[in-house]
Amino acid sequence: MVPSAERPPEHVGAAFGVSLSGARPLPGGRGWLCGQVVLSPVTDRARAVWLAGTLAAVGAAPDLRVARPVRATDGRWLIAGWRASQYVSGAPAHRPDDTVLAAVRLHQATVGLPRPDFLSRHTDSSAEAERAAWGERELELDEHKGGRWFEVLAGARKPVPEPDQLVHRELFGTVLFDGDAPPGIVDFTPCYRPADWGAAVAAIDALAWGGADPGLLRRWTHLPHWPQLLLRAVLFRLAHNALDPRSTRESLDGLLGAVRQVSDLV
Repeated sequence: MVPSAERPPEHVGAAFGVSLSGARPLPGGRGWLCGQVVLSPVTDRARAVWLAGTLAAVGAAPDLRVARPVRATDGRWLIAGWRASQYVSGAPAHRPDDTVLAAVRLHQATVGLPRPDFLSRHTDSSAEAERAAWGERELELDEHKGGRWFEVLAGARKPVPEPDQLVHRELFGTVLFDGDAPPGIVDFTPCYRPADWGAAVAAIDALAWGGADPGLLRRWTHLPHWPQLLLRAVLFRLAHNALDPRSTRESLDGLLGAVRQVSDLV
């Protein structure tokens, strides 16, 4: 999903059966709200079509509110670089345990969904950091930005005997909460890993940068292979921090707090 100040063209609204009268931009670049439908610009057609199919497949996931895609009147998912989805109310909130639980529930619904073909073509820093965390790629990492801690922790990796499946890798800060309503899922950053790795990444993010209490990681130790999934999650974030030119000392400091908690578990 990309932010855009550009208002959707009238013909796009007509194609999706919505009126642009009173349309307003949503915060965080989520698109334009037109009644109960959100129109969002897309730059990657293949990913947008995949996203529509995936959200449609998991739209009935219990105890989640999923932004189901809306087809145009001719059956297409995309019209002139825009897609449509049902509106899901709410905003990101400091609810780390609820975010982890949302990850668990979401990935119960993605079992059996195919691996996206485009994943193997991704060479951005996040994709490379993920491969490094799972021992699939060796990278030169700046030791002052997380590389030294990556080397220290990498030796503690052990096999995770769980099947890979479709996993949402970026749930922290993207799950929407609206009072007592179920958590809302409006996007999906895919990877193909053991199911609960998505929950592990969300937990590490909440601990490192979301102000979560130190007991968060231990409250979820009933999940299979949780310490090893947490280890790979913190390795992923350390590698990404080292590769990202925008990373700061503060971001590393937050990660080091998570490093200490993971080290006590593995």
